[in-house]
Amino acid sequence: MKTRYTFGGDEHIYVEMDEEMSLDAFFKSLSMSNAVREADIAGVTEICPANASFQVRFDPDVISPDDMLARIQDLEHKADAAEKRLATRIIEVPVFYRDPWTHETLMRFRERHQDPNATDLEYAARINGFDSVDAFIEAHHSQPWFVSMVGFVAGLPFLYQLVERERQLEVPKYLRPRTDTPKLTVGYGGCFSCIYSVRGAGGYQMFGITPMPIYDPDQKISYLRDFMVFFKPGDIVKWKPIDHAEYDRITAAVEDGSWRPRIAEVEFDLDEFNADMRGTNAKLMEALDGA
Repeated sequence: MKTRYTFGGDEHIYVEMDEEMSLDAFFKSLSMSNAVREADIAGVTEICPANASFQVRFDPDVISPDDMLARIQDLEHKADAAEKRLATRIIEVPVFYRDPWTHETLMRFRERHQDPNATDLEYAARINGFDSVDAFIEAHHSQPWFVSMVGFVAGLPFLYQLVERERQLEVPKYLRPRTDTPKLTVGYGGCFSCIYSVRGAGGYQMFGITPMPIYDPDQKISYLRDFMVFFKPGDIVKWKPIDHAEYDRITAAVEDGSWRPRIAEVEFDLDEFNADMRGTNAKLMEALDGA
């Protein structure tokens, strides 16, 4: 990986670890953005981490752009030497695949899609070489996902699947964005899955919907009372397929405050994962059994 530094006008520096998404790039980005924060550089007003990059905003009246760039570059060696281990959590997220709401929405926007004669799931299964939608859904939920970024809209997680490179699912975004996406849609674009935290426009393929709210600015939902946004970078997600009846049951339980997601505290070690991906995933998913 070769880090690329770019000025964004007089007030921003953009730091890109790699043009391709990878967990190595994510961990280096996380380590560097943490190092900038810990350095407490005079003039820095905001640090915004992303999937394989981060951006620093600063006051050019306090520190010049060239001096800011030099300070950040000096911290790169700390990221290279940082331990790639996280104390984090694995969360089971229920998903109603092929639900009626995302299906109705995607059918309204077929003229914006690569294959107007297929659903989003049918298209995704075909271009990824699966014989059926069921097989594709199995591939989507059978292995865990890593939250590499939260944002775009408030609370939306970007999720990167913890599998070998050649097994990564890839699906392009719509040719033109939709003007509507149901709240809590489970979507897919490029190599990332996501959950749309609010209703609105969107271009990701739509695979299903979760009954689990992930953003609550009023903080009335039982498990969002401490903070309005549920996910944070480094979280690990295991999708759980559910049917319509289970979706309705969970939705009602969320409303009466009796439902909480299954969560287990785990440690993620990137070196261990790279050495034995399937074994590491099995250990992570086993942690949910006692949650």
